[in-house]
Amino acid sequence: MNGPHGQLPSRRAFLQQAANGFAMLPLAHLLGGDGALVRHHTPRAKSVIFLYMDGGPSPQDLFDYKPRLIAEHGKPFALPMEPTQFNDNGSTLGPVAKFAQHGASGQWISDLLPHLSQQADRLCVVRSVTAEFSEHTNANYYLHTGHGLQGRPSFGAWIGYGLGRDCDDLPAFVVLNGGLIPPGGIDCFHSGFLPAQAQGSVFGMRGAMVPNIAAREDQPERQAKKIALTRALDEASRARNGSDPAIDAAIANHELAFRMQRAVPNLADLAGESTRLQAAYGLDDECEQTRIFGRQCLLARRLVERGVRFVELTCPKNNHDRWDQHSNLKEGLRDNCRTVDRPIATLLADLHARGLLDETIVLWGGEFGRTPFAQGSTGRDHNPFGFTMWLAGGGFRPGTSFGATDEFGYKAVQDPVSVHDLHATILWQLGIDHERFTYRWGGRDLRLTDVFGKVMKGLLA
Repeated sequence: MNGPHGQLPSRRAFLQQAANGFAMLPLAHLLGGDGALVRHHTPRAKSVIFLYMDGGPSPQDLFDYKPRLIAEHGKPFALPMEPTQFNDNGSTLGPVAKFAQHGASGQWISDLLPHLSQQADRLCVVRSVTAEFSEHTNANYYLHTGHGLQGRPSFGAWIGYGLGRDCDDLPAFVVLNGGLIPPGGIDCFHSGFLPAQAQGSVFGMRGAMVPNIAAREDQPERQAKKIALTRALDEASRARNGSDPAIDAAIANHELAFRMQRAVPNLADLAGESTRLQAAYGLDDECEQTRIFGRQCLLARRLVERGVRFVELTCPKNNHDRWDQHSNLKEGLRDNCRTVDRPIATLLADLHARGLLDETIVLWGGEFGRTPFAQGSTGRDHNPFGFTMWLAGGGFRPGTSFGATDEFGYKAVQDPVSVHDLHATILWQLGIDHERFTYRWGGRDLRLTDVFGKVMKGLLA
């Protein structure tokens, strides 16, 4: 290992360069010598679309049908109550919507989701998810990173780091921000101790999709000369001082930003999508929130088509506090469901029609559920003890209901699925064994699932 002019390097330079090599060993383990990915087994899926429902949707009003909850509406709650976020606990609160069974699978779905109900046979509904936190910020970190405190890499960052980009001009991990960054902030999408290239790139839905994406130079030749000069300076610095992972990451991100100047406008241009399909996604809906979320769903499909590994959608702003209905439950659910129902149903149908659903995992859910008893009289408080999420595509078993809560929809009592289990199972479908997928940091081999999690084979086709 020689210095820039053929002389032997100093001891300091040698150790610096050697340490940088050690830091890249985890990536070398995941990438073959020819740049091909090395997975632990044959994958069923290539990408993930996470439909993140910020605030904690109420399963008892959407997917978890409980006749006893209906029968005992307004009566004192029959089970012991765990401490809640606000401890303003009232009587048993029955669903604010009517339920019916849909599809050949007989999935129970409420009439608040009439379009999604038509996709019932594509859903793998998990009614026994559990979390460890009942406060939004910690619960969001836990859902996104597998850890309840700030600073760990996001789920999407782990996937982007492990699988790399399947495209050259877009990030591996993209967040389509409808207007609500979740409690916990952009650290929910952070790369943590992973290389900076793994961090989620936030694309907005208003104005420019990516800030400062337009070139400042009016002549392409002038921009090309600037880029060539910058690249030469970078190479000279690397030759003098050795490689530095932080600097290398910054260089890689700047070069990606340059390539995105062409890719992002092309991504955002929906002229090639039929007016009929745009209408199906809700882009002409009279409700602004539906139009925003519909565009997000359509862009999510376009992103996975282009090879993006992980796409997360956040919710648009409306007149309610996300899915966090501590009061006015009926009105809040009605408006939130109207926002997402038609776009999500169309996304599933569109992915299927294009042959993309088999290789794309679609995940729906929030950081926890809601209580089966009222907060005050018209709302529900936070409940991490048993709630519903669903998956579609990517080798998950369609038309399936997995696990169960008790007769009130309060706590998981059959086949509980932790967030770590959920992460482990999605990684498995992507060809990654969560127990072998580690990154050396702080003297430990860390992983997304920490020392927990198991692959839930009952969810898989």
